[in-house]
Amino acid sequence: MTAFNWQTAVIKIGSALVSPDGAGTSDKFLADIANFIIECRKQGKNVVLVSSGSVAAARGEIRTGQAVSPGKKSAMAAIGQTMMMATWSRLFGVTCAQLLLTVEDLNDRRRFVNIKNTMEQLLDEGVLPIVNENDTVAIDESKVGDNDNLAAHTAIAVQADCLIICTDVDGLYTGNPRLDPQAQLIPSVDHIDEGIMGLAGGAGSSVGTGGMITKLQAAQKCAESGIQTLLVNGTKAHTFRQLAKGSCPGTLFLAKNDDSTARQDWIKHTSHPKGELVVDHGAYLAMTERGASLLAAGITQVVGKFVADDAVLVTHEGQVIGKGLAAYSSAEIQQIKGAKSAQIQYILGYSDSAEVLHRDDFVRIAHDVSQVDAQ
Repeated sequence: MTAFNWQTAVIKIGSALVSPDGAGTSDKFLADIANFIIECRKQGKNVVLVSSGSVAAARGEIRTGQAVSPGKKSAMAAIGQTMMMATWSRLFGVTCAQLLLTVEDLNDRRRFVNIKNTMEQLLDEGVLPIVNENDTVAIDESKVGDNDNLAAHTAIAVQADCLIICTDVDGLYTGNPRLDPQAQLIPSVDHIDEGIMGLAGGAGSSVGTGGMITKLQAAQKCAESGIQTLLVNGTKAHTFRQLAKGSCPGTLFLAKNDDSTARQDWIKHTSHPKGELVVDHGAYLAMTERGASLLAAGITQVVGKFVADDAVLVTHEGQVIGKGLAAYSSAEIQQIKGAKSAQIQYILGYSDSAEVLHRDDFVRIAHDVSQVDAQ
């Protein structure tokens, strides 16, 4: 088993653990998880819980056929959320706080900072924060879509040093252990590349919505933000005995050495680009080789509609080189693109910034241009 240590952890619990029978909550697996968290808190460690299962918890409380409409699913989430929180509160025996989030909450910098401050204040007060997606009000375009990635965003927000994903499999395997008897557990992963991503199969249970791919996406976000991720089997009491000893009985995804700021981590992994700035070769070299800010003179094209402080992709010759926060709106940049910084005041009648995108608000990434919102 691989050794690890941590001080602040986000622990993600899947639907299959909260509602193993797919109807109502159960202590079957949650009691061991709760006892582990209680012991960690006694040792002075900080824990934030991300818990799935609100919809599954409400099955049996509302009439459903084989197909569940979006409206009925939202109603089930509203019912199940209270049931799930009551179960956790009873098991922990301490004050718990509920945070229900949507993509808009995470994408908006001010809301994200408020989420971060709220969770930090709760931890300082000895309260256990319990996070879930707000399935009651969220529609498709405002959903994170899975609680694995939500847990990663939460870990980045609280600047945790560990994400523990509890699921109903032992970890990442060389193949699907349910179909391949020769599949071997991978104890540690130091780099998540295409080969590792290729090991992800479909959803492993009929209750949850996140398969292995979302767990790997979460682990990748965390690794790039300097956060280690553990993928473990939450159905086994043995798992939590080993975790308490500082051993990972599943798969440990190692964190990269990271000197980025919390703001840069948010830009890279959480903010959603609303547009695109196409730059010339000079600006490309300045940003990638010298770490310079992006000036209006280096911009050749503006794609999409966005306002100041929105996230935008920066591209050169069809390739994404990074993402950052624009100091001006798309309409303003259309007017000043190609111009020298000293001309901004003359063109716009004001100058909020000499840079269109400051280097402190820019991170290097490699993503497909199709991530830009269609306008």
